[in-house]
Amino acid sequence: MRKLELLAPAKNLQIGIAAIEHGADAVYIGADGFGARQAAGNSVEDIRQLCEYAHRFDAKVYVTVNTIVYDQEWAAVKELMARLASIHVDGILIQDMGLLELKNQTGLPFHASTQCDVRSVEKVRWLKSLGFQRAVLARELSLTEIRKIHEAVPDIQLEVFVHGALCVSYSGVCYASQKAFGRSANRGNCAQFCRLKFDLVDSEGTVIEKQRYMLSLKDLCLASHLEELADAGASSFKIEGRLKDADYVKNVVSAYSRELDQLVKRRPEDYCRSSRGRVAWSFQPDLQKTFNRGFTTYFLNGRQEGISAMDTPKVTGEYVGVVKEVHRGSFSVAGTTSFVNGDGLCFFNEGHELEGFRVNRVENNWLFPQRMPAGLRKGIRLYRNHDEAFRKILEGQTAERKIPLQLKLSVTDRGARLEATDDRCSVETTLEMTFEKARNNQRENMNRQLTKLGNTSYTCQQVAFAEGTTDYFVPNSLLSTLKRKVIDELETASKAGRTQSRAVQTAVPVPDKSSTESPAFNWQPEYGHFPYLYNISNRHARDFYSRQGLKADGTAFELRNLSTQSVSQPLIMQCRYCIRYALGFCVKRGGKRPTWKEPLSLVLPDGRKFKLEFNCRVCQMNIYAEN
Repeated sequence: MRKLELLAPAKNLQIGIAAIEHGADAVYIGADGFGARQAAGNSVEDIRQLCEYAHRFDAKVYVTVNTIVYDQEWAAVKELMARLASIHVDGILIQDMGLLELKNQTGLPFHASTQCDVRSVEKVRWLKSLGFQRAVLARELSLTEIRKIHEAVPDIQLEVFVHGALCVSYSGVCYASQKAFGRSANRGNCAQFCRLKFDLVDSEGTVIEKQRYMLSLKDLCLASHLEELADAGASSFKIEGRLKDADYVKNVVSAYSRELDQLVKRRPEDYCRSSRGRVAWSFQPDLQKTFNRGFTTYFLNGRQEGISAMDTPKVTGEYVGVVKEVHRGSFSVAGTTSFVNGDGLCFFNEGHELEGFRVNRVENNWLFPQRMPAGLRKGIRLYRNHDEAFRKILEGQTAERKIPLQLKLSVTDRGARLEATDDRCSVETTLEMTFEKARNNQRENMNRQLTKLGNTSYTCQQVAFAEGTTDYFVPNSLLSTLKRKVIDELETASKAGRTQSRAVQTAVPVPDKSSTESPAFNWQPEYGHFPYLYNISNRHARDFYSRQGLKADGTAFELRNLSTQSVSQPLIMQCRYCIRYALGFCVKRGGKRPTWKEPLSLVLPDGRKFKLEFNCRVCQMNIYAEN
């Protein structure tokens, strides 16, 4: 039986707790520095509190230390890693191979971040040989590729993205933000170059597409494909969004947790959840009502049309109907959707631009905006990107997570014993004193008092009574004492079990010496031409790759003065996404034959150009900057 993990983002302590309450088996969170989302840092104390809460349910907390690190920052990152080890986090995500030398001293499991550009069997096998417990696979991989990796390297955990925003470039090999704006994606400061408007021009200057979001993608949604991913070998299902708010996390986690519960229910001999506790939701999750740019399954089943969002990089939300009539200051919508004051609506105008507005008042079937949009016309398709009624539902407590247990009470004239059993262990506590027979049977009162477990992590499914127990009178105060003591015993036993389990899980594996002493691979041919793809930003990483046999200068892109380098057009993105295919001009796959003259370029409004290279042999698009 394989454990499946729903992994949720945590912008902060409160959102991390909400994720676990709503069914996450694990959360990933950034510390105060060195995380790939610079705006989502948290104190070690907050992370400690999150661990304390999560571990009640055997849920895990992983911390992102997945930026490249500079030499002058080494002491700080070393101290951070030691502090994270002291609060018993469950794993560290890293990109910088120099950090591997801290693995033994922390005793923590290391996960290879998706920033490591993890897209091949060879890369995963190499990571496993270095002692990584888990590899976070590139978003671009198909089911077939995931299965191939799992079959070749079955003893490493595979984490896959299942929901959220998509980077157009393979993660870890994107330098567009650094090149264009001096903000490094490898340092957690991406400027979202891929969400900008470009002209697409050919080599003769002919404009093929004018001012469109040529690199913007829809959002990933694989909620209905979890079973296929599990069967392919994935064990952790990751929701993107460490900058997202609590409403997003509550809704998305709830939707995916329900899907996993159904999978486990269908196939209990094959799969189980990796954490404990049952969640009771007080709302119906709906992925369409949460931030999205439209959904895609991306490359899950190979290359497909309709994965880009060229008209807008902004949230469009759920389709709610067609504009039926427009009057001065108001309009009506054909369909059955209900609206409320405060809803946010949007539509694409005649210029393919997204226009949005707020509903100020709803009267029967008529909507009165705060400001009537100039481009609103009869027949326009309307979307709701802010559902005010749904937001209000999510404001309150929308889920409760508890660990089921059974109690058994035994009472004689010499004392009482209360046993508690959950899904892991059984404990008991006793009270030695004299009890007298009651005038009336005490079953109802005993049951009522013992099932009140208050703010603990437990819920009582059943109370059993030994023979003759309900004939005795036990004051409510003593029943409460027994209950409190047995819950304390249960939590102590549970904590001891987690500590023992953690000791086994964090045992540092001995690397495969033959593998680690072999020359470093050129994971893709471009690594040989552009050694900065190794992202070496400190002497520890340089020493690591030197031991691996790397002879080239792999100095990180961020530390190079490219104007003095021989690279006149540096590679700044590698993409499986292909603009030529997206526009219907991939002849290899049955598209129209283009009439333009290649190479094509993307051009920003300020005139900066970025050349496109289509490597049809491997179905890949490379993007180069002009110095």
